[in-house]
Amino acid sequence: MTLTAKQITEMIKKQIPDAQIEITDLKGDNNHYHAKIKSKRFKGLSKIKQHQLVYKALGKHMGSTLHALMLTTKEI
Repeated sequence: MTLTAKQITEMIKKQIPDAQIEITDLKGDNNHYHAKIKSKRFKGLSKIKQHQLVYKALGKHMGSTLHALMLTTKEI
């Protein structure tokens, strides 16, 4: 079982509603993605904290139904 880019976007939007999200499927296998995410919620947070916020949104899927996710986060 894998996740689509749309499913990943929906999960992130639930946790970070103002997120601007661009997801690229790196290998065409619904298992290796690059997500570029911009949000006001990232203001004042280190990159580690920003990434933790995204991982929290993905919950149990990270490392299981979602094998690899490269993150680029930015405050808006």
